Parts: sequence; C-alpha cells; structure tokens
Amino acid sequence: MRYITVFLSLLLLSCSSETNRPSKFRHDADIVVYGGTSAGVIAAVQASRMFKSVIMVCPEKHLGGLSSGGLGWTDTGRKEVIGGLAREFYHRIWIHYQKPEAWKWQKRSEYGNRGQGTPAVDGKERTMWIFEPHVAERVFEDLITEHNIPVHRDEWLDREHGVEKHGNRIISIRMLSGKSYRGSMFIDATYEGDLMAAAGISYHVGREANSEYGETWNGVQVGVLHHSHHFKKPVDPYIRPGDPSSGLLPRISGDEPGKKGDADHRVQAYCFRMCLTDHPDNRVPFPLPKGYDPKQYQLLLRVFDSGWRDVFGKFDPIPNRKTDTNNHGPFSTDNIGMNYDYPEASYERRRQIIKEHEIYQKGLMYFLANDRRVPEDIREKMSKWGLAKDEFTDNGNWPHQLYIREARRMTGHYVMTENDVLDKRDVPQPVGMGSYTLDSHNVQRYVKPDGYVQNEGDIGVRPPKPYRIAYGSLIPKKNECQNLFAPVCLSSSHIAFGSIRMEPVFMILGQSSATAAAHAVDQSCAVQDIDYSKLSEQLVRDGQRI
Repeated sequence: MRYITVFLSLLLLSCSSETNRPSKFRHDADIVVYGGTSAGVIAAVQASRMFKSVIMVCPEKHLGGLSSGGLGWTDTGRKEVIGGLAREFYHRIWIHYQKPEAWKWQKRSEYGNRGQGTPAVDGKERTMWIFEPHVAERVFEDLITEHNIPVHRDEWLDREHGVEKHGNRIISIRMLSGKSYRGSMFIDATYEGDLMAAAGISYHVGREANSEYGETWNGVQVGVLHHSHHFKKPVDPYIRPGDPSSGLLPRISGDEPGKKGDADHRVQAYCFRMCLTDHPDNRVPFPLPKGYDPKQYQLLLRVFDSGWRDVFGKFDPIPNRKTDTNNHGPFSTDNIGMNYDYPEASYERRRQIIKEHEIYQKGLMYFLANDRRVPEDIREKMSKWGLAKDEFTDNGNWPHQLYIREARRMTGHYVMTENDVLDKRDVPQPVGMGSYTLDSHNVQRYVKPDGYVQNEGDIGVRPPKPYRIAYGSLIPKKNECQNLFAPVCLSSSHIAFGSIRMEPVFMILGQSSATAAAHAVDQSCAVQDIDYSKLSEQLVRDGQRI
C-alpha cells in the first residue's frame, strides 16, 4: 500500500509539472507580433496603446531593423505624409539631439542642417530625420520599456511545422526553441515574410511581368538606365580583355538577362548600410576580412580605368562626423546577383548569404583603402575613413542587419501596383501614405550583345504626388487566413514595393495593422470584415495621415 501511495504521489507531481509547463513555454496575448523591425516595434506599441495585451517575439537581438541598423539617412519622400507613431519616433530623435551631450564627436553647428530636399532637422515640427544607429535603437528600446511590452528575442519560427491553424485562422506559432505563442491576431513584421509563408498565404518572389498588372516599370528592364548606378562607358567583362574564352570576371553573370517587361526570379541587390567615420578618435581602420579575395574587385579597377572616380557620392553625413554609406555607381556595396535564393532559403543558408555579403563589403572597403592598384587619390582618401568605434559595439562595429530590400511579397486582398503609386487609379480604404520614388536597385550584371558589361534593374520614377496605401494590401485573402497582417511584406508588385519599402512607411503600416488588429479583436471578426469607417476614424485620431 505504501508503494502505491508513493507511486500516486509521483504521478501527481508529474502531472502538476506538465500542467505548469505552458507558463514557461506557452505565452498568450491578444496580439502577437513576430519580427523586431521598426514596423514590429511600432505595431507592438500601438497594440499596447489600444489596451490590448501584446507579445513581441523576434529572431533579432537588436530592435529596429534597418532604422537602427545603419539607415540613418532616412528615405522619407514628402515628410508631411508621415504621421502617428512614425512621426513620434522622429520627434524623439529630435529631442535626443537637443541635448549638448549628444554631440560628442562634432559640434552641432558643424553638422548644420543637411538633408534630402528638406532639412534634416525641422525645428518647427520638432522632428529630426537623420540620426546615428545607436540613437535610433535607444528610441525603440525606450518605447518598448515605457509600454511594458514583453520582448522574446533570438526566437526563430519553426517554418516547417510551427504554425497551428484551425480552418483559416492561426491559433498559435511555435519557435525552434519549443516556445509557443497563442493569440487572437498575428502581425508578421519580418523583412522576409516567414510567418506569412508558413501560414500558407499566397506570395510572390521576383519581378512580375508588366502584363500581369498593366504596369510599365516592372519585369526585366534591359536598356533602362536610371540613376547613376550603371556603366556609363564601355567596360570589358572578360578576364583577358576581348577574349570570351578566358571567362568572365567575378561578379558578372553569364546568363541571358531576359526580355524587357518579362517576369523573372530576381530580387533587388542587398547591402549593409555602413556607419563610417573619419574622426581619428572614433575610427576603426577597415579590417582585413577572413576570406578576402582581391580578385573579386577586378571589375572595379576597370571602372576606374574608364575614368570613374565618384566613390564617395553616398557617404551621406549623419551627426557626429559619421555616415550612412550606401551603394553608389556601377560597382559598389550592392552585392548584385548574390541574393536570389535568400527569400526562400533555410536559416542556415541565409546566414551563409549574409556572411558572403559581409565578406564582400568588408573586402571592398579594405581593397579601396589598401590595394596599390586603386588610384592613389581614392586610396589615400579612403584610408582616412573607417568603422565607427561607438556603433554596433557587440558586432565588431559592423551593422547587425543586412538591407533586405525585397524578399517575399504577399498576394493578398488587394495588390498595390505602380498604377496606385502613380495616381492612375483610386486606392480603396487607405490606412497610410507613401511618396518616395519607385526605386529598385539593380538585380543583375550581365554581358550585352556588344560584348561589354552592364547592370540591369535600377529604376527611379517619381510619383506625381503622395499616394494612399490600401488596407487590403496588409491582409491576406479571406479564404487563406482571417487573423494575420503583413505590414512589411505587404501585397504589392515588385515595382510598387520599390516605393512603399521605406522605413517610415513600414512604421506607418505597423501602426495601422495593430489598430486594425485591435478592432478585429473588439469586433470578434475576421480582419477582412472590420468596420473601415471606425478604423479610419481611429487612425486619424492617432495622428495617421491617410
């Protein structure tokens, strides 16, 4: 009898342990936000302000995505269309730089008020649009702390089996760690759209044909030379100039580029938005990366031989003698053609792609600063620059976020196209606005029929005026899912996404998604069935400009 009693006690203890297990491994909330991008942070904050319980779970350790990952020279377009929490973010940036102690490496008067078309600092509106990465990250962290939002970092969605659905509603999502998150509403705020894809929602990768949505600037754009990121003079692509049998130089594709306007699988080139400085007390010389191969930059030497010298054209100044350094010219930081499999790749393969981009870009900077074949004037000037010692301090002063300009894009309830962006049709049920140029970076580098090298895919078409973004572009088709939002990988054609994909817009759409999610919870309805009139009223009350 004694043994039976002990057995029953152990059994009860075991059952009690299993009963308590969900408190550690399962987490419940009205709204679950997956992804630590700027859109994710803003969505979580808005959910909290709507008095909904919210959990933020993300693969990232650092919050803010590109906004805290080096993109401090904000691509804003028309700033007057940026409202709500996005504008509050830039107001908090302004508050930071009002403090004398914020100007450690440069006097505020020395920085001036440089920006893109409009001033970096708008004193009348109390906003600042250009900033250092660590300042942006601090603002995002402050927002999370002030709203007591639980953030579960370094948690990776089980993309194979981690989405539990009942019919066309997501019940919970499970991470590779075993932790699960149950919610009424889910927001996929990742750059990749992993939750959206794992939930079985339709999406597209690559460029659609112009014929699919009646567009002009989608698809292959052979012969279109916008911006200045192309070869303006003939440059030979072969290892032995003029000899195709010798093979192509690195970073040039031997594939046919495709026909103008046709669909393809290619996506915009990625890069890191480096934070550089020429202040001697804060400068880390460009490191020699493991795996460095100077042969990877032979094409750049031929670009120099053609007379090109505009290496420093996108060393855009941010406070404290630092830069947001972006791609510029025919051969630069954009790692053209090396990312096609990234959107669908496994986590391990993505890490390999990110590492390859890091080695390429670190190697490029080392090459420019040290290789004796680089023109002396460029080499000497580059050697005065380096990584900022006080940025990305836990990652060797290197950005923690690769610029994923484009990955998956949902094919949802409404598809935004260039016809919306270029004011060729009315946009239904707007929940935010955009205004930036239809902007696609190059997607391939190929050999033309005349035997010279050229880049393809770089597009820049300015909208005639700010445009509205449809609520339907944030949500899936109703028969696929009724409780998910995708404010980053939203429903859009490739070329329309080229304008929408700006960080302020992601914040705007994150707020609008969270607002709609809260309304769907209150109304106990599918996201496709919420009362839009009530949603729009709420957005306007909260400062959104729709």
